[in-house]
Amino acid sequence: MAKKQKRTSRTKKKKNDNILRNILIVLTIVASFIVLFLGGYYFGYHKGKNDMKKKVEKKEKERVKAIDKLEKVLKENQPHHIQQHSTQKKDKKYDITAAHEIEDKKALQPLPRKQHPKHQKKVPKLAIIFDDVSFAYQVKEIKKLHLKVTMSFFPPTSIHPHTPQLAAKQPFYMIHLPMEAMHFNKEEAFTLHVNDSQAVIDKRIKKIKELFPRVRYINNHTGSKFTANKQAVERLITVLDKNGIQFIDSRTTSKTKVKEIMQEHHHHYMARDVFLDHKGDLLSIKKQIVLAVKIAKKYGAAIAIGHPHPNTIKALQQSKNLLKGVKLVYVYQLY
Repeated sequence: MAKKQKRTSRTKKKKNDNILRNILIVLTIVASFIVLFLGGYYFGYHKGKNDMKKKVEKKEKERVKAIDKLEKVLKENQPHHIQQHSTQKKDKKYDITAAHEIEDKKALQPLPRKQHPKHQKKVPKLAIIFDDVSFAYQVKEIKKLHLKVTMSFFPPTSIHPHTPQLAAKQPFYMIHLPMEAMHFNKEEAFTLHVNDSQAVIDKRIKKIKELFPRVRYINNHTGSKFTANKQAVERLITVLDKNGIQFIDSRTTSKTKVKEIMQEHHHHYMARDVFLDHKGDLLSIKKQIVLAVKIAKKYGAAIAIGHPHPNTIKALQQSKNLLKGVKLVYVYQLY
């Protein structure tokens, strides 16, 4: 009887040992799978992250090379004289309305603000900026107005390579810097994008300052995506500060972050109040001129943006009586 009980006890013990061994084997296998899974995830994640970083760096190098290439082309093809007239047919795409600049209708609403102390009890000032200035014939038509207006020139590209020479002949000028838009798909060459690094932006602005040594103000061409991105605007304003250049917000989107960043940098926020020609017909442009004058009288100063289109030029020619209530000034004379 005792031997039988002893045998039974050994059998149970052996059975329990087998169960424990099997459990340990299962746990070992599960643990191995977990380790392999976590290891694969870890290395896969970091490999993907490194690959993405390399792609971004590669893209940045390509953009820097592209800017270098443009500089070389412009230098090699620098003309000894500037063509004084361009055909309307060739430059037809520059005679469209300015509607493509604006991302949302809310951006068209006048900018609410308080009167600046500098403008109290003084003649109201109005600064009119002509954006998209690219060709000699446009400069000639603007100058025929005999009005104190500010021309904002595109940086040079192969399409309009002579803008530095045209700007150099003006008493004052601005640069109309192309920036990434939400939906506009016909962007200028070397448009600033939201993902451009500090180094890329710095290189671009330095080159602009070389080409336009008297530049003191820059405003954005399109740029609804760029100016709505706080990090991108921060990078740009930091670079502009280093180069002694002020930024005027064209307000192509109501989601602009420029005001917020300018306040953080302790700068006065300068922005467009009125677009003159987002509708291209003569009557609409005249109505916008009236609105710009009204805002200038209310706040002591205002900024209006137009483009060198035939109807814009014509509307201003026919509105000189309307402008008598304000003093036309260059933008640097506003504040």
